[in-house]
Amino acid sequence: MKKLKAELVAVGTEILLGQIDNSHARYLSTDLAAIGVPVYFHSSVGDNLDRVVATIALAMSRSDIVIVTGGLGPTGDDLTRDAVAKALGLPLTYDEEAFTTFVKPYFDRIGRVAKPIQQSQARRVGTATFLPNLRGTAPGQYLVHQEKHIFLLPGPPLEMRPMYLEQVRPVLMALLGETMITSRVLRFFGIGEADAEHQLADLLRDQTNPTIAPLAGEGEILFRITAKAKDEDSANALIDPVSREILSRIGQFFYGYEQDSIASVALNTLVKAGKTVSFAESCTGGLATSMLVDFPGASRTLKGSVVAYADEVKAAMIDVSEDELAQYGAVSEQVAKSMAIGTRARFGTDYAVSITGIAGPDGGTEQKPVGLVYFAIADATDCHVFYRLFAGDRAQIRLRSAKVALHALFQRVNENRG
Repeated sequence: MKKLKAELVAVGTEILLGQIDNSHARYLSTDLAAIGVPVYFHSSVGDNLDRVVATIALAMSRSDIVIVTGGLGPTGDDLTRDAVAKALGLPLTYDEEAFTTFVKPYFDRIGRVAKPIQQSQARRVGTATFLPNLRGTAPGQYLVHQEKHIFLLPGPPLEMRPMYLEQVRPVLMALLGETMITSRVLRFFGIGEADAEHQLADLLRDQTNPTIAPLAGEGEILFRITAKAKDEDSANALIDPVSREILSRIGQFFYGYEQDSIASVALNTLVKAGKTVSFAESCTGGLATSMLVDFPGASRTLKGSVVAYADEVKAAMIDVSEDELAQYGAVSEQVAKSMAIGTRARFGTDYAVSITGIAGPDGGTEQKPVGLVYFAIADATDCHVFYRLFAGDRAQIRLRSAKVALHALFQRVNENRG
């Protein structure tokens, strides 16, 4: 198998100004690593012809594969085609057939006439192959130059990612000489990244085929196991023992595979058990409910939710006693329990989940600091209450709280099912 190293170049002043994130870098690096192409360099460069030319020239001098994103539109600051042609010493020529085939059909689909300015998107760098863009106006390009491979992809993620998956990835797979690359994702919650990697240190250190790639999220971590083989069955035969070994070490934190999320697993668990749920959310402001509703089928289990932010709403809507609020405060074990019990009674559900805490940045005290969140889950027999102390900013505390609540919910349902 040929060893190839890749480099990513993002073109756009808006990236350097911080107006948009360079999300392409993470997306492409993750997938390239999964198929066995290491990324050695990331570069971001503004809409300046000389600087883009210099960046492209440097990338081509040190990498086998260069993927350039952005700068393929029709306006004056879309300089990628010009810069690549200049950096490589190649002509840039207008191709009428390319315009008719790759640019004009987009305008035909939306019932508009392509203006002359759009013709710039049909200028070809040297002998490059155009890559169709079914979701936008700018086609991509693929060029082999002095045994180096350069791909020009549009900037918008909804255009770039499908083009990469449908047209770039297969080319890279052919260059690698592998007939099959298969991945399996294991998802874990409740264990820190450092702890998980420590427990799997030897597996991560000694990996060859399959490879193990850890990826951390907000409060969770996943491991992508990727194998290369002649067919899918052979690849899975390589993945299976590694997957079993990982689960034997940290399986108590495992919650799902591939495209699972904590919310989707919570929803599926409730639906399979034939149970209903309701929520009372304070500091999360309805986020846990919203995460559940993101998935189709939520109506089969979710009856309702109350954003009980103010104390008077907690008292009026879900029967939290004013005495408890006065004595213990809204952020307390007692109030979290009353919120869950009151919500379950109000909606008549099998389960009710409550969340109350201090998301910050203000409102914390020495006794109740920012990041303190109480949770309660009520069912027909009991009400389980617990708390967490989160680090991070307001958005992180809210997101992590919502995930903890949903994770505890499906664990409770599974426990009751025996």
